[in-house]
Amino acid sequence: MADRQTGAYYLGRSDARLNHFVKRQRGDRFFGLGEKTGALDRAGRRFRMDCTDAMGYDAEHSDPLYKFWPFYIAKPSCAANAPASAAYGLFYDNPANCAFDLGCTFDNYHGLFSSYEAACGDLEYTVLLGPSVLEVTRRFAWLCGGTALPPLWSLGYSGSTMSYTDAPDAQERMRSFLQLCAAHEVPCSSFQLSSGYTSIGTKRYVFNWNRDKFPDPAAFAAEFAAAGLMLAANIKPCLLTDHPLYGECREAGLFLGESGAAGEGGSALPPETSMFWDAVGSHLDFTNPATAAWWRAQVHEKLLDLGIGSTWNDNNEWRVEDESAVCHGFGTPTPLRLVRPVQALLMVRASLEAQRAHAPTLRPWLISRSGMPGTQRYAQTWSGDNYTSWHTLKHNVRMGLGLSLSGFFNTGHDVGGFAGPAPERELFVRWVQNGVFHPRFTIHSWNTSLDGTPDGTCNEPWMFPDVLPMVRAAIQLRYTLMPYLYQLLRRAATEHEPMLRPLWLDHEHDAKAWDAAAEEEDAGSFLLGEALLVASVVERGQRTRPAYLPDNGGRGWWSWHDGEWHRGGQTVRLDAPLDRCPLLARGGSLVVLAEPAQAAATAHSRVRTLRAFPLPPSHASATVALTWVEDDGTSVDDPSGDADGARDRVVISCELHCAPDSLRLCACVTLHGDGRKWRPAFRTIDVCLPRAERRRLVIEQECWTNGEGSRDVVFEAS
Repeated sequence: MADRQTGAYYLGRSDARLNHFVKRQRGDRFFGLGEKTGALDRAGRRFRMDCTDAMGYDAEHSDPLYKFWPFYIAKPSCAANAPASAAYGLFYDNPANCAFDLGCTFDNYHGLFSSYEAACGDLEYTVLLGPSVLEVTRRFAWLCGGTALPPLWSLGYSGSTMSYTDAPDAQERMRSFLQLCAAHEVPCSSFQLSSGYTSIGTKRYVFNWNRDKFPDPAAFAAEFAAAGLMLAANIKPCLLTDHPLYGECREAGLFLGESGAAGEGGSALPPETSMFWDAVGSHLDFTNPATAAWWRAQVHEKLLDLGIGSTWNDNNEWRVEDESAVCHGFGTPTPLRLVRPVQALLMVRASLEAQRAHAPTLRPWLISRSGMPGTQRYAQTWSGDNYTSWHTLKHNVRMGLGLSLSGFFNTGHDVGGFAGPAPERELFVRWVQNGVFHPRFTIHSWNTSLDGTPDGTCNEPWMFPDVLPMVRAAIQLRYTLMPYLYQLLRRAATEHEPMLRPLWLDHEHDAKAWDAAAEEEDAGSFLLGEALLVASVVERGQRTRPAYLPDNGGRGWWSWHDGEWHRGGQTVRLDAPLDRCPLLARGGSLVVLAEPAQAAATAHSRVRTLRAFPLPPSHASATVALTWVEDDGTSVDDPSGDADGARDRVVISCELHCAPDSLRLCACVTLHGDGRKWRPAFRTIDVCLPRAERRRLVIEQECWTNGEGSRDVVFEAS
């Protein structure tokens, strides 16, 4: 990595602009920048960072989008002095609007370069050395404070739709969702309550409960809790000027101040006003500690005290045209243009603080649409208000991988598409099959007719009765995978490892894996952790699809469905009937699963299944290891072991010794804690081999409880 030799920096004198120019060469690859659209490799493109409410965006071309993420990874092309594994990251720690040019511009006087340009602020950047892309991602995630570990149930199916809370009988519509889940045997863990619950007429008023729609919010929350569904309520950082609490907030000076104005006699500045949805409102200013305190009080009173334990922080892009609007700046008046994305970060932090104060022993769950590096310390995210189309499904996969490489691991998409027409049957099935392999799995929608008005439909698992069995099977697979997903989430929080990974991330030596990532026919392929290769179908009418299997040193890949082994380093054609998504497991991997029959209640499942995918007989003898942790799924982790429930957990360590003619599994189960708060419900771990595997399996096991031998959990070959 080197600065451009013919002028690396521009620090404006007559303007506030800042530039940094970095030398590049042909063939360099660039990744990151958050949720950007188009190809995963950003080379040859120019991108803006300017948080925007981009409803119905084009997932291949639109820019800018919701998040502010001034970080990219460079993978230099191989040169005499650059090893094949070389990679570095650049993080510009300046929240002012900026742009990145990653080889789009050519200039005869300067050779080849990439550039960063900020509208104002400071030029402060950090260089992160790899040597691999994976290591750059891990270092950046650590640098930004790591990843929040949410509760286990947050990995389940989360229902949501605008139409329920917009309906005049919203509480009854919500009750019908519970009944339909039960009637159709669709497991569900949570529901994201859209902003219609706050309406007065056709407009939205944050923290206002419409008692005509929801006569008894506390009873409503209790009914969902009794059914095992947690609630997250939509909250927005702008108050319309006719909001019942607007005058109170104006008097307290909680809004952004109007630019060019001055308070009289020490009074607050007149508030900034701008368009918000379909009316005029003022944005709250979270750089004012009084605003954060007011927000926490509202979250407590209007949500948490009623039994709604989580927050969905939405529309938090601060789309204010007046970029000179004045922020409190913690006592130092500051133009909004210097700190716009910081507002979203502080909003989410205030919501988090309210949730922690309300339930200090439980892990909070938050969702945020916008944000900047550091937001992943508090919340999960998604790719915003996507448009319903096959085109979006394909390119959303790449957007999720881009977010993951950028250090935001807990992410997903609105399954089925949010804006635009309702999805057709085949598209809906394929979108669900893809969505179940993302950390956030939410079916959400605001289906509209061609003129943009709501058409009264909503995306639900049972929206097409003839394909409901396929949708149900995909959701049940999600719950079967919950223990594996939970281990990936714990690893994201502790080891800064991405959950979603491009095929080449663990196979940088494989040039064909890099090429496959750019191929349209492989657009739906990605790794979920190191063990699983998902080959999503993202084209209408496909019933077989080509998939490149990375070269993994002779380990190969096992088909999840038929148990056949495939050599790595080749493209294979996989069966893709409409009722399933092609899925493979890496040779030499162990995947822990919940009991399918009780998958919806993962924490209470009586059986775990350990699917073992051995190294092939042709591979030299070697050992495959796995350690996984199970706990109550909700208690706050405390390394000291002092927090209630933190000491109760089970740690399971397995070693699969693979020889050409035999397999031997050595397992150790260690139960920690006195069991008063939590004990594992499962007593059996079934070990399952691929159908084509013919070697004899021997299981050796020991089990310990607080240092003493026991037989509480037993491994069995199934």
